[in-house]
Amino acid sequence: MEINCTDREISILNKVASAAEALGVETYLIGGFVRDKLLGRKTSDADIVCAGDGIELARMVARMFEPAPQVNYFKNFGTAHIKINMKGSHSTQSKGEENDEEQDLFDLEFVGARKESYQLNSRKPAVEPGTLEDDQKRRDFTINALAISLNKEDYGRLIDPFNGREDLANKIIKTPLDPLQTFSDDPLRMMRAIRFATQLNFVIEEKTLQAIQDDAYRISIISQERITDELNKILMSPKPSIGFDHLYRTGLLKIIFPAMVDLAGAEYKDGHGHKDNFYHTLQVVDNLAQYSNDLWLRWAAVLHDIAKPVTKKFEEGHGWTFHGHEVIGGRMVPKIFSAFKLPLNEKMRYVRKLVELHLRPISLTKENITDSAVRRLLFDSGEDFDALMMLCEADITSKNRLKVKRYLDNFRLVRERCKEVEEKDHMRSWQPPISGEAIMEMFGLPPSKPVGILKNALKDAMLDGDIPNTYEAASDFLLARATEMGLKTIKS
Repeated sequence: MEINCTDREISILNKVASAAEALGVETYLIGGFVRDKLLGRKTSDADIVCAGDGIELARMVARMFEPAPQVNYFKNFGTAHIKINMKGSHSTQSKGEENDEEQDLFDLEFVGARKESYQLNSRKPAVEPGTLEDDQKRRDFTINALAISLNKEDYGRLIDPFNGREDLANKIIKTPLDPLQTFSDDPLRMMRAIRFATQLNFVIEEKTLQAIQDDAYRISIISQERITDELNKILMSPKPSIGFDHLYRTGLLKIIFPAMVDLAGAEYKDGHGHKDNFYHTLQVVDNLAQYSNDLWLRWAAVLHDIAKPVTKKFEEGHGWTFHGHEVIGGRMVPKIFSAFKLPLNEKMRYVRKLVELHLRPISLTKENITDSAVRRLLFDSGEDFDALMMLCEADITSKNRLKVKRYLDNFRLVRERCKEVEEKDHMRSWQPPISGEAIMEMFGLPPSKPVGILKNALKDAMLDGDIPNTYEAASDFLLARATEMGLKTIKS
């Protein structure tokens, strides 16, 4: 074997080889597993390609374990996979039922060797059976076309027709065939080239990069789900700016995320200029990537200034302003998530909250800030306060080290001040002692505007420190305010 595998991996591959021999089909280990083993990267899955029925091979391999793991297969695509527990047994769970990392699962995917290509305007590939050579030619990049034989006569031999091992050593992303053909066969490969260059810190070969620029328009035939998956992988890379810069320069970003492209460029007027908000955003994402692996926090970094282009205004004697960009940006978040088919649940609301609040901690760095302002920030940010502060600190992109230090020191003081108030008032988990439902019961009101007015007035009075956080004080306040509004008490 020309790659270093663990004893458990070798045991699994030997079972695959035995099953393939019993079925009389040529079988190979191919793609990412081989690439990552040569790079010394951890991997938890492997692709098996055979010159026959991949589903039949998967079922045969599964029967070699006791008891046999569940075979998940997709008949239309001729693919199947099983999950093996690397601690000694296997999983019989369906995909997604349990956390793979907790179980230490190894995913084996099986497919028959094939030819595959997209028609000009089709989102579905045309597939037909093929040989190992055909399968390697249809692979996206030379580094992913590497194969290891699992056949008895040459078990463990590396099959590298496109010098992928050399490209690995030279850190180059290159297509096995002419890049225009490779990208025409599957336009998503343009984004995959950028994603691999970002994840591995490789260089995209010049001819391949030019082909991405030339064929960028073809990305429009790819489903949004596949595009978003690649974008998320770029975003979760050690330095996401590499990928976003490639997307921007090749023209792909203009097609898949025009609102982000609108951030690019700096405008000057009367000697006043503003920073290039596109590259500022990339720096913020990179800063955040150094200490957070939270995908949604990284999305908040991508979107924190997304509304600056629509709020940009030049004010005489002052310069460029972006008033309200955090509020309008927050309103844009659901639309962007919907367009990218990202979840519209608490994850979207988390991103929206961080976008809307990202300027608030800056105001707390000024002198004479009241406890009320601190309470409001803690209340509004809730359990996401620490994430908000990480975003704010990542938002410091000045090249002036002294300025950066001053800003970070200011945010450290904000954290300390917030900690003091939190310990005193417990604002993150704070709720008014009288709920909206109780207010409706007190005054015999249905869900309506007066209920909201009373509820917000009570919240503001407590956050401002006008009344203590007790039921009695809250009840007295509501009775007085209700009287001013002409409401009668039903229950006290």
